[in-house]
Amino acid sequence: MTPPALCLADTAHLPDAPAGTGEDDWPALLQAAAGVAAREPLLQGWIERLVLAQPDLRSALAALLAERLQFRGLSEAGLCDLLNAALDGEPVMRRIGADLRAVRRGDPACRGSLHVFLHLKGFHALQTYRAAHALWCAGREPLALALANQAAAVFGIDIHPAARIGAGVMLDHGSGIVIGETAVVDDHVSILQGVTLGGTGKQSGDRHPKLRRGVKVGAGAIILGNIEIGALSQVAAGSVVLQAVPPCCTVAGVPARVVRDYSCTTQS
Repeated sequence: MTPPALCLADTAHLPDAPAGTGEDDWPALLQAAAGVAAREPLLQGWIERLVLAQPDLRSALAALLAERLQFRGLSEAGLCDLLNAALDGEPVMRRIGADLRAVRRGDPACRGSLHVFLHLKGFHALQTYRAAHALWCAGREPLALALANQAAAVFGIDIHPAARIGAGVMLDHGSGIVIGETAVVDDHVSILQGVTLGGTGKQSGDRHPKLRRGVKVGAGAIILGNIEIGALSQVAAGSVVLQAVPPCCTVAGVPARVVRDYSCTTQS
């Protein structure tokens, strides 16, 4: 992981989030879907049903997630209606749009918005969390937990619906990510596979990590307890973080220690 050569005050490389709405990406996504459907007859019916026949991004996302997440006792149609309602509103659509652009911008393997939308389970799990979080905030906790549990079973990514996650977040690959109930993930955070934002088992109440704006967490890292990872810092792959991390640092090791410090005295 290459640390950012900038100071904490210089966050110009991070766009303001949320920026734009998810619907701003819809025309380009439609165009890309039409192209793929024309080139790949085996995918044509699937893409037409989930994308081309939908009126907007929210409806398409609800249809896609409902197909992936349907489970005994809740039909695909019923789940689609539930997701459509839970994802309704400009604030959540702004976050979805920012997430879509974050993956497109931050993942070198990304082939465009349609690739993110159709195929990346980290994006799917994050948007399912957004629906479950809306249900949780509306007092529908049993349904929120059922949806989160099904998402964990399907995508292999376990996000508690009470966690607070900002916009422009990328769960790269995603498999094995665990985000606990009182965790906070600010805007423009990137988390790779196998990362745990967990508790120590010795705390109750507010007991999970807080990842501030622009943090990057490498694969397999474990961050435990109600500790803060400062803005623009990076956690190296495989690290175990038990203490707070200052802004603009890279930490590595077991237990993790600061190995690089990019404080405000460093200018790009």
